[in-house]
Amino acid sequence: MRDGGRRRLAAPVARLVGRRLLASVPVLAAVTFGVFAVAAASPFDPVQQYAGSAGLSASQETLDQLRQNLGVDGPFPVRWWDWLTGALSGDLGDSTALRQPVADVIGERLGWSVLLCAAGFAFALLAGTVLGVAAARRRGGMLDRVVTSVSYTLEAAPPFWLGLLGIWFFALQLGVLPAGGLTDTGSDTVTAGSLLRHLALPALVLGISQVPWFLLYVRQGVADALEEDAVRGARARGLAERTVLLGHALRSGLLPVLTLVGSRVPELITGALLVETVFSWPGIASATVEAATATDFPLLAALTTLATVAVLAGNLLSDLLYGLADPRVALEEM
Repeated sequence: MRDGGRRRLAAPVARLVGRRLLASVPVLAAVTFGVFAVAAASPFDPVQQYAGSAGLSASQETLDQLRQNLGVDGPFPVRWWDWLTGALSGDLGDSTALRQPVADVIGERLGWSVLLCAAGFAFALLAGTVLGVAAARRRGGMLDRVVTSVSYTLEAAPPFWLGLLGIWFFALQLGVLPAGGLTDTGSDTVTAGSLLRHLALPALVLGISQVPWFLLYVRQGVADALEEDAVRGARARGLAERTVLLGHALRSGLLPVLTLVGSRVPELITGALLVETVFSWPGIASATVEAATATDFPLLAALTTLATVAVLAGNLLSDLLYGLADPRVALEEM
């Protein structure tokens, strides 16, 4: 692409990103405000949760002082504003459940969750595309009926159930993959080999839980593309079936899949949390569970904000990819 073309493309992309960033500000503000509103309406007392059994015998004066130290003694709009202004300056507060700064909790675990989600998403996209193209090539055939039936079944299967099934089959029956964790038994050192072995099963389970959506979208898109006049014309010109399928039908059929990228981010995050819990993966899931059970609202607010940012980024990415892949779509209109 020439420099002039790049500049013409960069301008609408920059405007789209700028509009989405501006629109995300009130969304994030509303989400975090909602977390603190739920905290105020919750019947659980974070001070009692923090103090544990000692709080049952503590005096009211001690509990009030602890409430003040934890910053939960004021009206929730004030607490929300204090948290928001602190977050903008890089201070996400302290986790009452894990007894460490929220930024440290997220920093220690986020990378492992991103790795799991990336590996699972890559597997789902690759497997869904290959199987979807194969099914669309002979729509109504045996392979098409089998893969679509399995896909509809997997859509109804919870990720944690797939995880338990994967542990039973690959770890207990075959013994080829570890059942969970990040390191081998008796070792605290993470090596490349142990990381790949322990990542394989949870990433496979997470990917399988997402495959049906990509498979069905690719199958429908490629099958519709095979009926288009352009593809029929390519066949009439004597082009090889492989060229027609991969060079024409697949390119056109993958466009709807790009819109699926953003919509699958919430499901990918939810599935990753469940898979991490089943496989004891040291990601965000364990922190989320502890924050929820201990009414650790500073950590919950940060994790909820992080998930919202991921969803907004996923939708932006899908719109950018679709606009760049299809010149008929104007990025200014998105």
